[in-house]
Amino acid sequence: MKISTQWVDGLCFVGSTEQGHSVVMDGAAPEAGKRGISPMAMLLLGVAGCSSIDVVSIAQKQRQDVRDCICEVTAKRADSIPKVFTEIHLHFKVIGRDLDQSAVAKAVQLSAEKYCSASIMLGKAAAISHSFECIEG
Repeated sequence: MKISTQWVDGLCFVGSTEQGHSVVMDGAAPEAGKRGISPMAMLLLGVAGCSSIDVVSIAQKQRQDVRDCICEVTAKRADSIPKVFTEIHLHFKVIGRDLDQSAVAKAVQLSAEKYCSASIMLGKAAAISHSFECIEG
């Protein structure tokens, strides 16, 4: 895997992957006209995306009729520099038809403990927890 960042100006950078996908990142304060997502928020998005992919994929393999999956992440950071994440919580809202709670629970557990590289990696530095709810829809 290879990525790059290129400075735009101020604290704004464009990150690009070798496949040509790009994202704007900005370390400026919101009142300073921030134009992109912060790098620390990008880490949380990565965890949410990685784990959500697992949950949906595993649930579908269990023949669950998943229609949508929303992952809400809350996190706490250390007060002193480096302001690392100390706690991260992922809450999944799995929307579907006739979902089996135990199947969804197993999908979340497998993501957390076995498959989500991002979550498992960050779990070495922060306390990571998971919860879910099944929503008929």
